[in-house]
Amino acid sequence: MPENTEVLVIGGGYAGVMAANRLTQRADVTVTLVNPRPSFVERIRLHQVVGGSHDALVDYREILAEGVRLVVDTVERIDASARSVTLATGGTVGYDYLIYAVGSGSADPGVPGAAEFAYPIAGLEEAQRLRSVLDAAPATAAVTVVGAGPTGIETSAELAEQGRTVTLVCGGVLGPYLHPRGRRSVAKRLAKLGVTVIEGPHAKVTAVTRDAVQLSDGRELPSKVTIWTAGFGVPDLAARSGLSTDALGRLLTDETLTSVDDVHIVAAGDSAAPSDLPFRMSCQAATRIGAHAADTVLSRIAGEQPVSINLGFFGQCISLGRSAGVFQFASKDDTAIKLHLGGRPGANLKELVCRFTVKHLAGEARKPGSLTWVKDEKRRQLLRARRGEAPAVAEQKA
Repeated sequence: MPENTEVLVIGGGYAGVMAANRLTQRADVTVTLVNPRPSFVERIRLHQVVGGSHDALVDYREILAEGVRLVVDTVERIDASARSVTLATGGTVGYDYLIYAVGSGSADPGVPGAAEFAYPIAGLEEAQRLRSVLDAAPATAAVTVVGAGPTGIETSAELAEQGRTVTLVCGGVLGPYLHPRGRRSVAKRLAKLGVTVIEGPHAKVTAVTRDAVQLSDGRELPSKVTIWTAGFGVPDLAARSGLSTDALGRLLTDETLTSVDDVHIVAAGDSAAPSDLPFRMSCQAATRIGAHAADTVLSRIAGEQPVSINLGFFGQCISLGRSAGVFQFASKDDTAIKLHLGGRPGANLKELVCRFTVKHLAGEARKPGSLTWVKDEKRRQLLRARRGEAPAVAEQKA
């Protein structure tokens, strides 16, 4: 191993920044972070960009360790054999280890007319574009939001609170992650805001036109502005670079987050698929996975065997406009439980989560290695069951 180890992090989101900061624990490690934007984007605030209450931007100087070199560019290809990447500007950057943290974005809707007439909001530029479209639309214009997950719910509430006429098309159940009690709380708040919620098996969008949304049961909803929040996709960089991925395009890794193709490549965040059993896409998971990815690299540099990831969850928080929200508590295996916090307290907790997520990044920059997280042993049991292995003795007794 050379005296100085070069580690390249691709992607400056929650996972990439956490990984880059944590790597600075060693003075003999040089960290380079490549990101297409000069500022950090708080993706969990993009619905606020659409609503005009926040710009979702943070200066990297506030959250990135001083020793991390920031390169504003896009990686076009990874050459694993040469241990280098090609940048969009034409240059190349070499590495000893690479952390693949490219995140996620909008998925191909796969519905006629959606790509042409619907507006995605999974990225900053998409959210900013939609904000401009809404500003130009009459206040009475019908707005249809497609997608019943947190982004769809939050965007619907944000716009309805401003007096917009909003219809939320779920394509299934409202808030599929939520416990029924949490779901009722969300439905009650949306109804109070005047959001029309269309859910059920016949509420799937089959086509989008310039002025309408067509449903599988034959209904046609007038829609001057259609917003698409259903599903996420990941960049195809890994696949284009000849690396093994899952069906969605996430980098396939073992439980240490190391690529199944190359021990010098480690994945983090939404773009990682450990054991082809990825964690739920969220900033909650991304920061912890980013930290573990850094720990894996640091272990290899030290000549030690990396440990398997062990990650537990707290739940899911959803804002319902500026004055209400819901925090859905969950067991450590990410299963929603009966307990939830709604109303103004829910909104306050959601804002606290947003702020503390950024503070965690800044804290790791100041004191690398300080982040800790909840652990969950059920993942190991699930992996053993999937492989057809007998549970360990300790697990049998538990």
